[in-house]
Amino acid sequence: MASSTSAGRSLTPPAAGLLRSRMPELDSIRGIAVLLVLFFHGLGFRYGVQGLSGLPKLFVAATLPGWMGVNLFFVLSGFLITGILLDAKPKTDYYRTFYIRRALRILPLYYAVLLILAALTRTGWVNRQASWAFLGFSFFYLSNVTELFGVPSQYTVLWSLAVEEHFYLIWPAAVRSLSRHRVVIVAAIICLLCPCLRAFCFIRGYDSGAGYTWLVADGLAAGALLAALVRGPWGTRATMGRVTGVLFSASLLMFGAGYPFGIFRASRFLGSTLRGTALNLLFAGTVALAVLAGTSRWKSVLDRPVLRFFGDISYGVYLIHMLVFDLEDNIVGRFFPSLPAARGHFGLMVLLFSVAAAVTVAVASLSRWYFEEPFLRLKRRFEVTVA
Repeated sequence: MASSTSAGRSLTPPAAGLLRSRMPELDSIRGIAVLLVLFFHGLGFRYGVQGLSGLPKLFVAATLPGWMGVNLFFVLSGFLITGILLDAKPKTDYYRTFYIRRALRILPLYYAVLLILAALTRTGWVNRQASWAFLGFSFFYLSNVTELFGVPSQYTVLWSLAVEEHFYLIWPAAVRSLSRHRVVIVAAIICLLCPCLRAFCFIRGYDSGAGYTWLVADGLAAGALLAALVRGPWGTRATMGRVTGVLFSASLLMFGAGYPFGIFRASRFLGSTLRGTALNLLFAGTVALAVLAGTSRWKSVLDRPVLRFFGDISYGVYLIHMLVFDLEDNIVGRFFPSLPAARGHFGLMVLLFSVAAAVTVAVASLSRWYFEEPFLRLKRRFEVTVA
């Protein structure tokens, strides 16, 4: 997932209690999000639970909701980016600073992965295709709309990066031109509009679960709404504590009341329309709670070195993990044909996942410190400070 910024470096000026120049608890939240996605794609999505029973089946089934890590990424990204933009509004180089920093952070690794994807799919080392049409759309961050033009989505993790890039292109102008109060209103409208569009698509028989920006932007808007609120009169510990409670309560109420009507299933109307909304409320509450915890005696609960490590390399992990899984499957099929199919064999599933996950983490770490770091040093020359 596109790294909105280093979560531990929110770049917001110190404010009373909640907002700090460093918020390491949000790096931990990012680490949790990428681990959810990694386990989902590496176990539940990759192998399923067929042929398993008992604790192994329960373990693999527990990874199936890991796709929700993308929703958590969206809310966190909306919170961080909107905070940066609101804090930078007084600067005359508002747009220049923001876009240079974004480009240095996300473009080098993104385009490097597109080149690797093109090479691996054409040399037969991964069991997937990546047509020039798909790569061309992806080059311009349009991988989430390729199917509208008859081009299949051939490396699915790129869809969420396209959504975030569209957010980066549009949202800075909105924040610059609107007051903080109106940013709250616009973000709230987006949070209401997206489920309405999903409902319309479901009723008309369109793909309401597609990753089109106009169907999923409410996750980013939920984070943006929280960022705007915490910078206003509501940005006190007491009020944000109540906001956190309301967010969690609303999410649980939606899931509880909607359970009989299929809110957990995207194949049914309520799930297709409101499941994302309930998740956005849940994760907005999670981010708010993390910010509160980060300024309390409980801050050590989320300020965990392991989680912050995964948060720091999350962009690389997200971009390459499915390629590593594909590469492993190809190598096993070529050089170890006598191995049984991993599906249904828990021990082999865990072994293959562990090897691929270790390679993913190693490559993402090397990328972070030896490929991305020179660009990040340039990025730091454009630190956002309030004039």
